[in-house]
Amino acid sequence: MLAPEGQLATVAIGDVVTEAGEVIADTRIAYRRWGALQGDPNGVNNVILVEHALTGDSDAADWWSEAIGPGKALDTDEWCVICTNALGSCYGSTGPASEHPDGGVWGSRFPAITIRDMVHAEHAFLDRLGIGRVHAVIGGSMGGARTLEWTLLYPEQADYALVLAVSARASAWQIGIQTAQITSITQDPAWQGGDYHGTGQSPDAGLAAARRIAHLTYRGELEIDERFGTSAQTGENPLGPFRQDDQRFAVQSYLEHQGKKLTERFDAACYVTLTEALNRHDIGRGRGGLNKALASSTVPTMIVGVDTDILYPYHQQEHISRNLGNLLAMSKLSSPVGHDAFLVEARQMDRILRNFIKLTHEIPPAREIASRYGDYAI
Repeated sequence: MLAPEGQLATVAIGDVVTEAGEVIADTRIAYRRWGALQGDPNGVNNVILVEHALTGDSDAADWWSEAIGPGKALDTDEWCVICTNALGSCYGSTGPASEHPDGGVWGSRFPAITIRDMVHAEHAFLDRLGIGRVHAVIGGSMGGARTLEWTLLYPEQADYALVLAVSARASAWQIGIQTAQITSITQDPAWQGGDYHGTGQSPDAGLAAARRIAHLTYRGELEIDERFGTSAQTGENPLGPFRQDDQRFAVQSYLEHQGKKLTERFDAACYVTLTEALNRHDIGRGRGGLNKALASSTVPTMIVGVDTDILYPYHQQEHISRNLGNLLAMSKLSSPVGHDAFLVEARQMDRILRNFIKLTHEIPPAREIASRYGDYAI
C-alpha cells in the first residue's frame, strides 16, 4: 500500500549486498508519491519513477515543482509519480548518518556503494510495494546515472526512460573534480575518519569547500561571469595591499553562501559516499565496455543534454545517443545556466517532458514489440 500523497515514508528492504560484496544490514528506503496508481502493478500501469541528483531528496514535487503536479508535464491526475531517496543519502534512506543495527551510527562502517547498488536497492523497494513494472524512469545527473542503470539491470521492468545531463561513465576529469571535493571533507580535522557523528563536531568546513568546488561545475561559466564578473562584495575591497579572507569578490561570497547552505541540510559522510558512487559510475563495467553496454539496451530511452554543461558536457550525451540500442529521442537544453539547467529551465523542460510522455504513448515498449514478433516469451 502506497503512503499518503506527498508524505515521507520508509520501506524496509532487508539486507543489501553491495557490488563489492559488503552487506548493508536492515536497509530502509525513503520515498514520496503523488497521484494514484492505476493499472496492473506488474503490467501496464501509470507509475513514473523519478530519480534525484546528488544532494536531492524524495520531495520531487518541491525541487521539480514546475514539472510535477496536476496539469503539469508529469500530470499527477494521470500519473503516479514516485521518488525515492537514494541509498547512502541522509533524507530517510539508509546511509552513513543512519543508525547501525548494532548500535551507534553507521559512519565509517558504511561501505562504498555504486550506482548499481542504489538501483538494486530501489528495485527491492518497489518489489516490497508490490510494483513489478513502471511506465518510465526519469532522472538527471546522478539520477540520470541511476536511470541508465535501470535500463540495463531491469530492462523488462521499465517500459521507457528519460536520461538527463549525465554520461555513460565517469570521465577522468569528473573523477578528478569529485575526488577534490571528497578530499576537502576527509582532510578536515573534524572528519575523524568518518566517525564524527555524536562527537559534537562535524567537517562543515570541508563540506562547504566541497560544495564551492561542485557549484562551479553545476553552473555555467557564462552565467557566473554575467552575474558577478570582477565585482567586489558590497562593503569589501579584494584589491587592497594584502589579501584578506574578509575582503572578497562577489563570487566568493556567493560560493561561500552556497557552501554554508549545504552544511545546514546535508551530511558530509553521505556527500562522500554519493560522490564516490559517481566516481565509480561506468555502465560498461562487466558488460564488454561502454558501446557494447549501450548497444545492448532495449528500453526506449530519450537522452537530454545541456549545451553549456561543464560537469557532463553535451558530447557525452551525444555519445550515448549514437550508441544506444533503442534511442527514443535526443534533445538539447540551451541555457547559460550549465548543468543545473534541467532543474532551472522550466519552460524548456516542460516541452521536453511533454514530448517524452507523448512518445511513450505513440511508441510501444520493447517488451510489447518482442512479444508481438516472438523475440522472447513474456
